[in-house]
Amino acid sequence: MEQQDCSPAGRRRIWDVWVVVAIGVLTATTVLGRMADTSHPRRIGLDIAVAVVSTGLMVFLPRRPVPTALGLAVLAVLSPAATPASTAATLGIALRMPQRTAIAVTVLQVVAHLVQGAWRPIAGLPFLWFAVLDVAVHAALLGWGLWMQARQQLLDSLLDRARRAEAEQGRRVAEARTLERTKMAREMHDVLAHRLSLLATYAGALEYRPDSSPEKLAQAAGVIRTGVHQALEELREVISVLRDTEAEEGPGGRPQPTFADMEGLVAESRAAGTTVLYDDQVTEATSLPPATGRTAYRIVQEGLTNARKHAAGHPVTVTVAGKPGGGLRIELLNSGSNGVPLAPGSGTGLVGLTERVHLAGGTLDHQREPDGGFRLAASLPWPL
Repeated sequence: MEQQDCSPAGRRRIWDVWVVVAIGVLTATTVLGRMADTSHPRRIGLDIAVAVVSTGLMVFLPRRPVPTALGLAVLAVLSPAATPASTAATLGIALRMPQRTAIAVTVLQVVAHLVQGAWRPIAGLPFLWFAVLDVAVHAALLGWGLWMQARQQLLDSLLDRARRAEAEQGRRVAEARTLERTKMAREMHDVLAHRLSLLATYAGALEYRPDSSPEKLAQAAGVIRTGVHQALEELREVISVLRDTEAEEGPGGRPQPTFADMEGLVAESRAAGTTVLYDDQVTEATSLPPATGRTAYRIVQEGLTNARKHAAGHPVTVTVAGKPGGGLRIELLNSGSNGVPLAPGSGTGLVGLTERVHLAGGTLDHQREPDGGFRLAASLPWPL
């Protein structure tokens, strides 16, 4: 058993077939009505020929609407048998063609039927009333067709807008996922690079000082074990809070780093053997927004991490200054470089840090100094 074609094109073809059948029935009825008039027997043959031709032309109306409508108008002048097909063509033109074309074709159809009414009048119907009906019917078909066309255009526009909105939503979802991955990579770098560089420092001490006392070796091993544990905890914390970047606390109420943790960060680097000169010139630090404090913490953390990697053994100067309404300024300066990093870097730390600072509304500058050192400076907004 064959399956029916339920596609829009298939349904349209079925509809066109039913329209042709309906026009054929109306045309046959018109011819039968005209056969009652025996005063002009020769016209019966003309009516039958026009009926066949006009019904056949309806097949071409969907593909060639204007030529088909013009041909039916000519046939309408010759015989009333073309009237059903001709008026249907008026509606088809109004549904498919621009307004000016539809109006022009409709006027031609009206004129053709007026000529037909003058040449072959209907018994008992004055020509004036025939003209009124002719204009009224064609005007109604024209108006209906143009309204249906405008409605379909509106529906198509709304459907196209919905499709574009759906595509835009899909694009935004993809961008959000990409941004989430970028945030995850940035947070992992900021958190883990600092912690792992400390572990690399202690591991290097164990490697180059195997003659240390058992107590110092045990102490260094304990620091490494503690550092690994903290790195794993911070990794879990990063993954948990990435979906809520404004969260102030991590799992279990563990606070996120703020400006108040800056001294602890410096002390941690000093304990790893880095000489850090910390100059805190911030006034009213308690009024610093938490998001700004976290960004400042990440800036100093990245600077100290890079100093341990690329300038181990060289002192680092950290200067932080600012006040409400005057902004927050951060500067890290190390005086030299070892040439070979202590641990391999991804090369994206400063790129991610620049993005973080820009998102916070600040600026970041980093450059190599003439003496071989490195300078990292940032400025963050601090509203009143």
